[in-house]
Amino acid sequence: MTQATPQAVNSDRLSTTLWIMVVAGCLIGLLAFGIRSSFGLFVDPISGKGEGAFGFGREAFAFALAIQNLAWGIGQPIAGALADKYGPWRVLAGGGVIFASGLGLMTISSDTTSFTITAGLLIGLGMSGAGHNTVLAAFGQLMPPERRAWAMGLGTATASLGQFLVVPVGQAFIEAYGWAGAASIMAIAMALTPGLALALRPRKLKEGQTPKAAQPTTSTAMSLPQALQQAFGYGSYWLLISGFFVCGFQLAFITVHLPPYLNDLGISARTASWAIALIGLFNVIGGYASGMISARYSRRLFLFWIYIARAVVTAAFLLLPVSNFNTLLFGAAMGLLWLSTVPPTVQLVGVMFGNRYLSTLFGFVFLSHQIGAFVGVWAGGLLYTATGHYDLVWWASVGLAVFAAVVHLPIYEKLYPKANPAPAPSSVA
Repeated sequence: MTQATPQAVNSDRLSTTLWIMVVAGCLIGLLAFGIRSSFGLFVDPISGKGEGAFGFGREAFAFALAIQNLAWGIGQPIAGALADKYGPWRVLAGGGVIFASGLGLMTISSDTTSFTITAGLLIGLGMSGAGHNTVLAAFGQLMPPERRAWAMGLGTATASLGQFLVVPVGQAFIEAYGWAGAASIMAIAMALTPGLALALRPRKLKEGQTPKAAQPTTSTAMSLPQALQQAFGYGSYWLLISGFFVCGFQLAFITVHLPPYLNDLGISARTASWAIALIGLFNVIGGYASGMISARYSRRLFLFWIYIARAVVTAAFLLLPVSNFNTLLFGAAMGLLWLSTVPPTVQLVGVMFGNRYLSTLFGFVFLSHQIGAFVGVWAGGLLYTATGHYDLVWWASVGLAVFAAVVHLPIYEKLYPKANPAPAPSSVA
């Protein structure tokens, strides 16, 4: 029997450490994104006139969730800068605490102002710290180069699995315990985040470990201000920002307004919850495949086809007769395209500017996503109140998908042309 060499033993230990990091990060993404995706189920129980409802209408609920998306977007660059400076694990832990607090306090926020602060501002800020975007940025900094695309694809897929698992369970909790009881259970689940975040602390390499296993950082800039100056002076970065605005518009509108839209058409709440769950289930496939595809092929062309496919799927859903089957089919088809935009978008930022300031630079791209989410959610509520239907927003989503596809074509998919050749710092605190 041959004896393992010290290098092999250390390599095995490092592999175990990487797996612990990936599993912990994926669980955080699963909880945060799954719970966040269930908010559409709360629209009628909270805003309606039934038992336990606050009764302030869909427009007020939509405004609170629009603020949630905006706070998530504004908080993401800040969370990214803190993650770049102090380490993503600290940001994930703090975000989880804020998210759990927002869920708990929302149950006693019976007026529109307090509900907007708790369900909107607090949960949005919590998502900016504890969401899957921070997890993906952590993977981008902590994983060896050959594992980054795999880890990002797995992280995206697992977040979607959270949507599949949490949304039907959330509907069952609402039916069994009322919406406040369901929100309280979700708050307890989010309180687990700080413990999971400890697993994402950076590990120093021990003597004898192979250099290949190190987590090198790269950057086109010597400092964060220089990185921001480069990014915001670069046309391809602005095109990426423009496209991600559309992604946010579509995803947030569907997540919040699909259940009440279907309810208006006579489709049951249970079918609506399963449609959203199927989005999550099929995005497990789409998200993971996206990470693999975008590591091998042109990311800008891949994004072009994703947005074209979204336009086709949405138009077909609107034009075909409304039925339980077509609703579930729409959920499955949209699921393949749901978060599949994230891995190529994150990777494009890394390709253009390196990974040293990836959390911050992607944070600003994601801010555009959440501004789009704010517009999509609030416009859905406003136009529904004004017209009694969602048709205008649905068709606007189709047109915007075509726009997003086109703006990705001119993106320059290479290192920033004026890159500073000096090396960036090699570790994250």
